[in-house]
Amino acid sequence: MSRENNDFFKTQVLGHPAGLFVLFFTEMWERFSFYGMRALLVLFLVSALGIGGWDWPRENALALYGTYLALLYLTPIIGGTLADKYLGNRKAIIIGALIMTFGHASMAIETPFFLYLGLGLLVIGTGFFKPNMSSFISILYKDFPEKKDGAYTIFYMGVNAGAFLGIMLCGYLGEILGWSWGFGLAGIFMLLGLLQFTLAQGIFGEAGSKPNKDNKKIEADDHTEIEDKLNPFTLIDKIIIVIVAALGLTWVINDPLSKIGEVNFLEFGGTDYSGQTILVTLVLFVFLLGSRIVRYSKITRDKMIAVVIFAFFIIFFWASFEQAGGSMSIFAKDYTSRILSGNSALIFNIVDVIITVVPIAIITWVLFLLFRQTFKKYLISNLILGFSFVLIWGIVVWKIYNNFNTYSYEISYQTYQISETNNQGKETTKTYAITANTKLPENAVLVDNTTVIRSANDFVKNDKIAIIDIDKKGVNYKYLTDEQAELIDTNISATIIKKKENEIQIPATWFLILNSLFIIAFAPLFSKWWESKYNPKPANKYAIGLFFLGIGFAFLAYGASGIPQGAKTASVSIVWLILAYLFHTLGELCVSPVGLSYVSKLVPARMIAFMFGVWYLALAIGNKTSGKMGSMIDDITAKYDISTFFLIFTFVPIIIGIIALLLNPVLKKLMHGVK
Repeated sequence: MSRENNDFFKTQVLGHPAGLFVLFFTEMWERFSFYGMRALLVLFLVSALGIGGWDWPRENALALYGTYLALLYLTPIIGGTLADKYLGNRKAIIIGALIMTFGHASMAIETPFFLYLGLGLLVIGTGFFKPNMSSFISILYKDFPEKKDGAYTIFYMGVNAGAFLGIMLCGYLGEILGWSWGFGLAGIFMLLGLLQFTLAQGIFGEAGSKPNKDNKKIEADDHTEIEDKLNPFTLIDKIIIVIVAALGLTWVINDPLSKIGEVNFLEFGGTDYSGQTILVTLVLFVFLLGSRIVRYSKITRDKMIAVVIFAFFIIFFWASFEQAGGSMSIFAKDYTSRILSGNSALIFNIVDVIITVVPIAIITWVLFLLFRQTFKKYLISNLILGFSFVLIWGIVVWKIYNNFNTYSYEISYQTYQISETNNQGKETTKTYAITANTKLPENAVLVDNTTVIRSANDFVKNDKIAIIDIDKKGVNYKYLTDEQAELIDTNISATIIKKKENEIQIPATWFLILNSLFIIAFAPLFSKWWESKYNPKPANKYAIGLFFLGIGFAFLAYGASGIPQGAKTASVSIVWLILAYLFHTLGELCVSPVGLSYVSKLVPARMIAFMFGVWYLALAIGNKTSGKMGSMIDDITAKYDISTFFLIFTFVPIIIGIIALLLNPVLKKLMHGVK
């Protein structure tokens, strides 16, 4: 597609082809779906049965979460290869989006089979979708390299816009109306994104419609091209790759399976060999990597060692950063004071309206500009895209109305207390709520309890309601009308005591939108920093990013310092979570620009696919480690306290950051002038 015959560039929106914005909105809806589901997954699994959750132990939920994230970074290696050799980018994107749509639909059913099926489909679909969207832009701008940076900037704004909207709306519906609503909404927008992309195919011409094997030319100097021919993958290399892949995949999947399903593929003769398996896998992988690297000349070998060191840093970064959707979500749900009243509630609602409406208004304006260029030629695609935004605005208006018209009520309900003896012979007093089915024990003592519920219904004093269950924290609930209460005999009878004016509860998922907001706010400043004479060296960028990450967790550790040992709930200020997300985002902005660009600059042609695989493997290990470390939250809280749990994530990144600073001179030497 030469400059002269490039139809893709004939329609312009904000100085770029209209087709770029078709990709922008496709990616936006995919990220909407991904981040919307991610925001809900762990909260849904650990929430009490009575409020629609599955009441899983935190360890099990975070093990599944870590495995899901790890697999998301492994399948793109396969999906990208299939697109390059057989499918082409466009078919791969459509296949991936379709599979992910079915995945989200499965999760909305909320049964164990469909949850695991849904997660599996999302992993497979992401493998096709994720690598091909980015490489598709590269192909479209092949003859316009000077415009590529701007194109990727716009594209990644779509990524963050989708993440922001998905977390906010799917999270809100999931927590307020029910988990199925949140999972279902993610699927609806994935489907709409698929349809608008498929029906606007003509705007891309022939680009991406065929395999890329003939189109992808990777720059390499002469000595690396000669070396590549002398260093083919041997039979032993290929055997080790197969063994490492099989053992690693088995371990990743077996971790949650052994906890949740009590099926352990790595248990033989009553002994669990999980630790030995992953150790053997890592040793074999390091041997494979080392044996490949030493076959190259000194300069090439040095550059590849630099990539491996960068990959090592990235493992520790993502192992800590991805606590956002795991242990930090649990902290938001169970340990953070999310109830605001009076002026604080009013200010929060106003701020929430601003940060909701302004970004959507800006994106709607971009949509209008796209409509002006493409409406007649791609009518159905544009109508679907327009319907998507009508739906978004409808949900946003309902959300705003609901936030300003939801009341808080103090209610009373009856419980009974009995003395029980535990396994150690110690006598404890336990409290149980009284339902229609309850048969009171002889030694029961009746006690009136109170709690607070939030509802859009306008109740008055002494109104009767029926609560399905009281969550562990005592503030989440589901209630039934009198007519519905007659149909369920396991409800808790409750009475309205009084209406509490101007009190709201912030959804636990709301805090996750801060990452996207801070990226949009600070990315331009960091971009100017990287272009200035003060642009840090790569190792220093990693170090700064890791320091920011550690500082974020330090705020959480300090905020949680007053929570007693073993506590399952608390009410610390929301300020600490906000500060943590701010510094984590600053860290991400330091680390994200370094990664893949250095792989492409430092690695010789024949090793490029293998080293990209190594890089994604490092991301997968980091994400799985995040789940593994996050699952220790209960053990560490029980033995020490939750502040100690966050202190681990404070010191580990800072120590690795110091190592990165010390290695800067070594890395500068290894990179041989590559900048």
